Amino acid sequence: MSYDIREIFGHFFAEGTFNNAALSGSGHIHDTYLVSTSEKDTDNYILQRLNNKVFRNIPSLQENIDRVTRHIRSKLSAIPASDPKRECLTLIPAVDGKSWLEYSDGSYWRMFVYIKDHRSYDVVDTPVKAFEGGRAIGRFQAMLADLPGKPLNETIPDFHNIEKRLVKFIANVKADSVGRVSGVSADIDSIMKRADSMKTILHLGEQGKIPLRITHNDTKFNNILFDLNDKALCVIDLDTVMPGYVHYDFGDAIRTAANTAAEDETELSRISMDIKLFEAYARGYISETRDTLNATEEEFLAFAPGLITYTMAVRFLTDYLEGDVYYKIHNPDHNLQRARAQIRLVESMEEQYMDMQRIIEKLT
Repeated sequence: MSYDIREIFGHFFAEGTFNNAALSGSGHIHDTYLVSTSEKDTDNYILQRLNNKVFRNIPSLQENIDRVTRHIRSKLSAIPASDPKRECLTLIPAVDGKSWLEYSDGSYWRMFVYIKDHRSYDVVDTPVKAFEGGRAIGRFQAMLADLPGKPLNETIPDFHNIEKRLVKFIANVKADSVGRVSGVSADIDSIMKRADSMKTILHLGEQGKIPLRITHNDTKFNNILFDLNDKALCVIDLDTVMPGYVHYDFGDAIRTAANTAAEDETELSRISMDIKLFEAYARGYISETRDTLNATEEEFLAFAPGLITYTMAVRFLTDYLEGDVYYKIHNPDHNLQRARAQIRLVESMEEQYMDMQRIIEKLT
């Protein structure tokens, strides 16, 4: 469906005159447009049509983002030489004062100030970039540790809850609805033999040893913007910011940033965790969180990458057993291929666990 982007832009309190708009970015959830304005001294904007099939409660989603960005900007404004407009997303309100627009056809839209002169990376190729990425996520968490008011809304319930993921996985193994179980018995065994240990973070939370905090929950590396000198600038894609354990953010970042191969690599021997990138990311992360995290949270940081990588293996294999209903696939075995790649990465993390633990102990 085509939209009159100029007309929709006019429903927001933007400065400047609409010049043109073009589809932007590689995201798979929302439709994103870069809107250019005619005046040289006004901002350009990111305008997004929100996917309300994935995020079913847009007001709750936008309330989270509004609260989080306001709080971070208020923190940044007290830091000399900081630039809140570049170091934090800025929501532009609609003319009715809300942080989103419900258009006449029932579609939902939001708008941010475009952060110019930035870079983003899909691949982490140096420890310097890994350090900056860790620092960005650590700073993000630390700045939100004292967000006042009620807890944030849960935009995707049980997103990283491995107990719930395993319940669904086991149900799909039993159902065998598309007849694939017999061909993946070794993969199922790999999942099940680790199932109890992977509930450790949930159990620590239930015991009150680690607190629920505000976490990003989707810390792949391209959700961090860098300036042109490759210094971390801003954390973006805040749709999944909600209550969680810090291990979810740390673990997913290592899963994606320190993997030596692609998420769906078919040659398993190419897959491992790069311990140098792990150390650099951890150093950056802990430099920002050492005054925020408690001793138990720090103690289990080395465990976190294995947990989130395992969680993704469970999700991919579950989808394979269901008949590929969730993830987009490029061949019939794509989800199985992804699951096996994640399990191999878990094994690499297990092989290096003592080294990871020593690095964390040294840094904390």
